[in-house]
Amino acid sequence: MTPSGKSYKKIVIKVGSSLFCSKSGEFEAAALNKLVKQLSGLANDSKVKFVIVSSGAIALGMLQLKLSFRPRELSVLQAAAAIGQNILMDSYSKAFKGQNIAQILLTWDDFNDRNRYLNAKKTLDTLLELNCIQIVNENDTVSIDEIKFGDNDRLSALVATMISADLLIILSDVDGLLDKDKKLIKVVEEINSQIKALASPSEKKTSVGGMITKIEAAKISVDSGIPCVIASGHAENIICRIASDPFSRGTWTVFAPQKGLTERDRWIAFGTKPKGKIIVDDGAKKALLNCKSLLSVGITGVEGNFEDGSVVSVMDKSGCEFARGKVSVSSKIIDEVKGQHFAREIIHRDNIVILN
Repeated sequence: MTPSGKSYKKIVIKVGSSLFCSKSGEFEAAALNKLVKQLSGLANDSKVKFVIVSSGAIALGMLQLKLSFRPRELSVLQAAAAIGQNILMDSYSKAFKGQNIAQILLTWDDFNDRNRYLNAKKTLDTLLELNCIQIVNENDTVSIDEIKFGDNDRLSALVATMISADLLIILSDVDGLLDKDKKLIKVVEEINSQIKALASPSEKKTSVGGMITKIEAAKISVDSGIPCVIASGHAENIICRIASDPFSRGTWTVFAPQKGLTERDRWIAFGTKPKGKIIVDDGAKKALLNCKSLLSVGITGVEGNFEDGSVVSVMDKSGCEFARGKVSVSSKIIDEVKGQHFAREIIHRDNIVILN
């Protein structure tokens, strides 16, 4: 169901590097200024608060280093990120013309560790209260996994869940998701296998991801109860038009929110990297889907080495991850008692999140 009459007052906006870097890799200040002009319009509305998740550090670093193609060597990528991040923030600072700008660099560790997660959330919330313009980016200079496999689409969804945003807008150089006939899909009620099949990876020289990562980000967002819009950042006044009513069937794709998870469940489901896997039989899966705790008797296997308190994936016998949970015992103990009766619950029902 699409919400009606909802007010979107806390928004996360992801800005792709393709919006201000040309196909040849050149920085286009005018394009960034055009985007910032729209964002400044939102900033002048005292009722609307927003966080920007911006790509572009590596692309701008590549330009400064005169690199024609995205480097494969990790140290060169990190060097490009270090150089480009300074240029990126300077560009935003100049474009916003004197407004207070805050730089937030995040890694998986800032989400994976519960205390660090809550600390980062507090910082973001405080900056929102102070009406600062927040520019969030992955800390590509030091984060190995993020450079190799990460993307700011996912990060923008994680930030949206962290601050309990009302809306996530992912801006790129495409209008949204196209169907098989290359026609724009304006509303997606459910992200299923057919929707995922329409996505294709990016082939741009300076970026990673593409529509696949945007669909994955939208899934995190809508499963957290937050609508997500994929739109072209080149379209006229696109940000303000979406913010006023994302479900107005404009020139973009909006993904309708599902039943929202609690803040803690969002963290378990999306903000952590599972430390291992627990494989369960059909009876245990049925019990978990009916809000029961996971008992050792229904476990058929365990993968990985983890301690009590770790978040793990819960898999069915076909290898499909259908839940995540915070275990109460270590992998060593689980391996010893799997398939048997054990005095303690392996995962209490309050620490299990069923994944759609």
